[in-house]
Amino acid sequence: MIDTPSVIHPRFHHVNLKTTRLQEMIDFYRTLVGAQVTYQFEGGAWLTNDAANHRIALLAFPNFVDDPEKDTRTGMHHSAFEYASFEELNSSYLRLKEEQITPALCLDHGMTLSYYYADPDGNHVELQVDCFGDWTNSKEWMRSSDEFKANPIGVFVDPERIAADHAHGMNFSEIHAKAMTGGYAPQQPPVEVPETSS
Repeated sequence: MIDTPSVIHPRFHHVNLKTTRLQEMIDFYRTLVGAQVTYQFEGGAWLTNDAANHRIALLAFPNFVDDPEKDTRTGMHHSAFEYASFEELNSSYLRLKEEQITPALCLDHGMTLSYYYADPDGNHVELQVDCFGDWTNSKEWMRSSDEFKANPIGVFVDPERIAADHAHGMNFSEIHAKAMTGGYAPQQPPVEVPETSS
């Protein structure tokens, strides 16, 4: 797609999720990212965790049904929230663990360190930090890096071991380097990543 001066680039504003568990979903996002309810009614709610009127919309119409095969159907894979620093991501991981909320899987994608949490409906929410601390640099790394071409998904990591290394004084650059060489690989991958042809 060619970028021309006639294209206005709007900012992404919110995600809208359908649910059969309205209050559970509200409580989850309140705990996960500090979302507060702007307005709630029987059929849904609008939540925000910043100055916007809403960032997450929830619809809970009475005719909705759960899909037991959701994981293998096409549709949205996850939504994502980005922290300004690794320290914020790590602190949130530790806070959520105290609330008995743990990530379903964690990956160092190369450009981001990403912890994926499953909400009560099984939607994944990525909490991430940019590994370069700069979108220009991480974007260029994705475009030009042989490392990313060879492995665009990244490597699975154990967030508990990352937190332990950080507690013992390891900085984020060292953590990221160790992650990318498999130094935090869990004993078993949390999910199977299907092979794709290049």
